[in-house]
Amino acid sequence: MKPKCLRLEKMLAAQIEILAPVLRPSTLRNYRCATLRFVLHLRTVFPDLQHLGQLRRDPHLLSWFRSLWQPDSPSRAPLSNSTRRQHLVCIRRLFDDLLVNGHDLPADLIRRDDFPPLPRYLPRPLSPDDDRLLQQQLRTQEGSPALALRIMRATGIRVGECIDLSVDCLRQIGPDQWALHVPLGKLHSERLVPVDADVRAIVARLLTLRTHQISDSPVDTAWLLPRTASSRNVWYQLLRRALKQAAQSAGCPAPVQPHQLRHTFATEMLRLGVSLPALMRMLGHKDIRMTLRYAQITQQDLQREFYAARGKTTHSHRVPELMNSTTTLPGFTGVQQAVHAARHLMEMVRRGLDNERQRRKLQRLEKRLADVLSHLLRLETEK
Repeated sequence: MKPKCLRLEKMLAAQIEILAPVLRPSTLRNYRCATLRFVLHLRTVFPDLQHLGQLRRDPHLLSWFRSLWQPDSPSRAPLSNSTRRQHLVCIRRLFDDLLVNGHDLPADLIRRDDFPPLPRYLPRPLSPDDDRLLQQQLRTQEGSPALALRIMRATGIRVGECIDLSVDCLRQIGPDQWALHVPLGKLHSERLVPVDADVRAIVARLLTLRTHQISDSPVDTAWLLPRTASSRNVWYQLLRRALKQAAQSAGCPAPVQPHQLRHTFATEMLRLGVSLPALMRMLGHKDIRMTLRYAQITQQDLQREFYAARGKTTHSHRVPELMNSTTTLPGFTGVQQAVHAARHLMEMVRRGLDNERQRRKLQRLEKRLADVLSHLLRLETEK
């Protein structure tokens, strides 16, 4: 006998197929997994449920929420907050689309308060001492894995982006100015990361080693790290194992993961004075809030910044001037500089006002300008 909720399952599956052409394969798998878990729960707990119109927040959705918080079996851990949140996002999107298309479905089945909070992972850069010891250890090794790890540390690229570097990844963008072309990665965007002579020498060495590796076995000749069509995951394991062994040999107290090299690069760049917008572009982020999460500000950094700021208090503060048409820099840079100056002047005016109502209005306007700056940064990144 067929389950009575089969019609419900078919409608959800049909809606997924409508979305399929615009979804990435991984996202499509997430939709199907969430739907399967949802339908299986309804089959088990509410076998009499047949139509979408019969769905109710209480008891159907609330019961499913509770099931997501419980492990499938005593031997398995419960779903993480990220996975549970992902399931709710998928099912809510399907409900919203079905409702827009005129299906008889109650609104507000899944609410904002139902979503579990996402975990806030703290950045885990290597300490300066561990970083120095690890880099020294990697420089003593001549194999391709060690060279690839050195590129990751010097540029902050992800492990998957390093594996996908092409043989012509070095690009000359000016006299004695070179950049590493990072292909489409996690956020489906590509970028150019500035590199120095050391990185160029590492790439040259990899190209030399690659020549011998290609002659020994048939591999795809497009990649800087040669591989066959089905061996991409082999490089993941190889780089993880090489980094673990190098960290142990260097005397690092804790296991080191490849992504920690990216955190270490970001923290080092901030300490050297690189601005957040520039670092965001180097890391390939689309939101500056993600860049802030990557950078670790230690107590020593706070002390240094504090005393550096106090040392400037004897100098008069110069209010930035709005540039006229003859001095405006071209493109996004000029617009951003003008908005920065406008925000500063508006804040100075606000502080001098006694009318609280006017002060609040200026504060709201300043926040709007902050949003304008955020959008400008995104447009410049897309460009």
